Amino acid sequence: MAVEPAADHRIDIAANSHRVRVIHQGITVADTHEGLTLSESGLPDVFYFPRADVNMARLERSDHTSHCPYKGNASYFHLRTEDGLVENAAWSYEQPFEKVKDITGYLAFYASRVDRIDQTS
Repeated sequence: MAVEPAADHRIDIAANSHRVRVIHQGITVADTHEGLTLSESGLPDVFYFPRADVNMARLERSDHTSHCPYKGNASYFHLRTEDGLVENAAWSYEQPFEKVKDITGYLAFYASRVDRIDQTS
């Protein structure tokens, strides 16, 4: 039986003009002033990066996928490092639901799988 998303569940997406970077093992993997911040009920804010500001040569598409009842189907990427792969370190909603279409093609990173995600001025 399908579960209906909660009517009071909020997702807000805002342009983020701050500098946001993903750094792992001293290497900057993503660096943007044109990111998005997604705020979702009950969850920490998530920074989304335009692909143009991500070192895509460091990412390798994973076979892993997941489904969010609010955003749609997510595709995942491993992060290539000098020490091997960090599995499923990043994800993207390539065809998200209409309500969150602004994140189409953007990438987000798990803070727990990279050394740092910094937001500065």
